[in-house]
Amino acid sequence: MSKLSHIDDKGQAHMVDVSDKASTTRVAVARARVHMLASTRELIQAGSAAKGDVLATARIAGIQAAKKTSDLIPLCHPLMISKVTIDFVFGQTHIDVKAMVKVEGKTGVEMEAMTACSIACLTLYDMVKAVDRGIVISDLKLIEKSGGKSGTFKAG
Repeated sequence: MSKLSHIDDKGQAHMVDVSDKASTTRVAVARARVHMLASTRELIQAGSAAKGDVLATARIAGIQAAKKTSDLIPLCHPLMISKVTIDFVFGQTHIDVKAMVKVEGKTGVEMEAMTACSIACLTLYDMVKAVDRGIVISDLKLIEKSGGKSGTFKAG
């Protein structure tokens, strides 16, 4: 089994020293699904929710979350993120949320992509919970990453 990079020889958590790593373009993509009533999905897609533009609000929340990941997740490095996108794909009774984060740096952006995606999903919920309390967020996962020593990963 490989050694965990955030655990030292004494078993204590620590922030990884990335000062000797090469700076490369690193990209990560995460996806999750927000299950809801068809009528709720229609409300969001039509842009007629009482709280306002649900998708714009969720997109901004996801972008802000990516930039704040190091404040939320212990041992994450603060990064100078160069790009974040949040995209929505509508199904009959769900919305798939996809977050992409890009950086030119010494450490990856997987956690930033996962955080952006999860917060965008939570914001979708918050914006329409008054009409559909049965919303379920599921299947949050990293679907792709590139850059760095470990190379490219694509989920099956």
